[in-house]
Amino acid sequence: MTKKSPSDVLQQIEKHYASLSPSGKSIAHYIQQNPIAVLSQSTSLIAEKTGTSKATVSRFFRQLGFDSHQQAKEALVQLREQGVPVVSPSSGVLQHESDSKNLANTFEGTSSEALSDIATLLASAGQVTLIGFRNAYPIALHFRQQLKQIRGSVRVLPQPGQTLSEDIIDLTKNDVVVLFGFRRRTRQFKFVLNSIKHCKTVLITDPTGQGYRHDVDHLIVTHIGSDSPFDSYAAPMSLVASLCNLTYEALGSKAADRVDAITDIYIQMDELESPKR
Repeated sequence: MTKKSPSDVLQQIEKHYASLSPSGKSIAHYIQQNPIAVLSQSTSLIAEKTGTSKATVSRFFRQLGFDSHQQAKEALVQLREQGVPVVSPSSGVLQHESDSKNLANTFEGTSSEALSDIATLLASAGQVTLIGFRNAYPIALHFRQQLKQIRGSVRVLPQPGQTLSEDIIDLTKNDVVVLFGFRRRTRQFKFVLNSIKHCKTVLITDPTGQGYRHDVDHLIVTHIGSDSPFDSYAAPMSLVASLCNLTYEALGSKAADRVDAITDIYIQMDELESPKR
């Protein structure tokens, strides 16, 4: 095909449904109910399941804009590699098995020296700014919650309903910015990177973000891939825990004193459930 091929089979079914033949609609209904069939089943098996022929199935995929059933398979695989939720033939793999693999790959590829250097930055910075978009935002928020227990001046951007410009303009060379950027990053991601070059910068990303290595002071690659439709963020969350623990060590008694002070306020304000229930 000279034109760009489509990527999502289910979207193409919705787009072309009205023009499909009765046999084509039967195939469409089957695939809508069993989207994994595009990846896991042959043209012959789809034909058998839908009471049609191989030729009809092949024609069906061409009507959707693909050269062939094989091209439709490849398009779905590419979508999953980009982070789009797509069911795959191996989606039955237990989640903890994928998480264990991601955790091992992440920490085997990260030196203890790199983590210690970042922790030292987090401990000594005048202000720590954590920036995360989309799925990265909850990780940045959790990072702030942990760091706030052991040091002051930690914030998360963007604030709900707000833009970034008015906050980024206040950043100085004494600030440390930790930017989270996983696949399917927003278009403004690279512009944010350009705007924080005067700060000390840390990028926590997945393998697709390695192209930004020369744009930041420190880059940590975490693995989030999964055979399930959705990515897993167990490894980035574990990395955050490691960095917080190392930052606690770097701060020493300052961190311990702050923890004690916060605990006293918890008690005074009666904010937490009593351990003696």
